[in-house]
Amino acid sequence: MTDILCYADSYLKEFDAVVTDATAKGVVLDRTAFYPGGGGQPADSGIISAGDDVFEVKKLSRSDGKLVHEIDGDLPAVGTKVHGVMDWERRYQLMRTHTALHILCGVVWRDYGAKVTGGNMQPGSARMDFELESMSSDFAERVEELVNAEVEAARDIVVGNVPREEAFQIPDLIRTKINLLPAGIKEVRTVDITGLDLQADGGTHVGNTTEVGRIRVVGHESKGRINKRLRIEIDL
Repeated sequence: MTDILCYADSYLKEFDAVVTDATAKGVVLDRTAFYPGGGGQPADSGIISAGDDVFEVKKLSRSDGKLVHEIDGDLPAVGTKVHGVMDWERRYQLMRTHTALHILCGVVWRDYGAKVTGGNMQPGSARMDFELESMSSDFAERVEELVNAEVEAARDIVVGNVPREEAFQIPDLIRTKINLLPAGIKEVRTVDITGLDLQADGGTHVGNTTEVGRIRVVGHESKGRINKRLRIEIDL
């Protein structure tokens, strides 16, 4: 089982590890700072090196329950010590973007009581769908004002873990319309934007809302009778 270091420290840019297994697509490491992807957030990219050999990590995937760092070329042998380096610019953009979505979700839930029905992101841009009956330009403009007020509020963001049974006792911790937590998870990772929003989440985030920068609501559309979409961007 790979120890995923970024769950505890999203700011980790480099790490040392040992190859524990190999597949047709790449290698399995005993530990990694690469985010494996999930919850709408893409997997990280970067490089791993073994001596003079440098391998580009194109993506991460799962194979028989193992986390595979997909690389090309002659794979380093099991037992090889490697050094990993993140594509930090991309990772940090995703951290800011993911946190922007949490601010958006927190504001829409607090002020309009709408659950999330879907979402996705790329570095610097994202969309989130809400259980809302109506959407308008005035609504989008008002939401933009509200989310940027939360950015400027300089709220700290705290990551924690709570037992599954305890997590389900926390009101509104699961903000999605459908509970997406796998049944086998014994502890639930939480992301708390202090004073605004507490949610179950597995992604990477910045430490304070000011790091997100200005959030622009760049589009809104209807995806169904009670399913409305907001699109956002942040400055890169």
